[in-house]
Amino acid sequence: MKTLLVGVGGMTNGGKSTLSKSLHQRIPNSCLIAQDSYFKDYSVVPVDSNGFKQYDMLDALHMDTMMCEVDSWRRDPLSFMRQRGLYPEHTTSSADEMVYVLIVEGFLIFNHRPLNELFYKRYFMEIPYDVCKTRRSLRVYTPPDPPGYFDGHVWPMYLKNRQEMESMVSGIVFLDGLKPKEELLAAVYKDVCQEIEKLRDGDYCSPARNVRKSILLDV
Repeated sequence: MKTLLVGVGGMTNGGKSTLSKSLHQRIPNSCLIAQDSYFKDYSVVPVDSNGFKQYDMLDALHMDTMMCEVDSWRRDPLSFMRQRGLYPEHTTSSADEMVYVLIVEGFLIFNHRPLNELFYKRYFMEIPYDVCKTRRSLRVYTPPDPPGYFDGHVWPMYLKNRQEMESMVSGIVFLDGLKPKEELLAAVYKDVCQEIEKLRDGDYCSPARNVRKSILLDV
């Protein structure tokens, strides 16, 4: 049984969830795990000196629970799919050539080292500050963002987390979140499909041996 882990990260409201869901719909035998599903309860998320809840940090997430889900998929992708009402598509004549794909999306997936080390492909959605702030203001959160939250917490933490990510992670494909969704999906889908074919052909290396560089996908 062959497996492929794909990470789709990025800033808040950058389009990572939309891209991940579309990939999941297009790629046979794929599953999707979203980091946003693992936030801790509001009551236990720490508060900074400005009174802002510190949601944009790994300590605000149940990463241990998320890793258990990822490990469960790694042990038995087929059972993982069936437990979620998904059923495998026989895309090849041989079961040995079937490739199961796990798409993991989230804003801090590359900052958590044990998770990051599992990815074969890493994509990062980015958009400019002004676009990000506008998109964030149009979304309704529970609890809602307090006044000044974006500039006082969200954006500074994004810059901090990104700097940390770039210092410890390589092989990231940076994506322009302002490009049409269809164009981004087509480019990433093609890229992932090429990796799937490599796995089927047996021409593949482990995640740890990926080329150590950051690139911009040509879309």
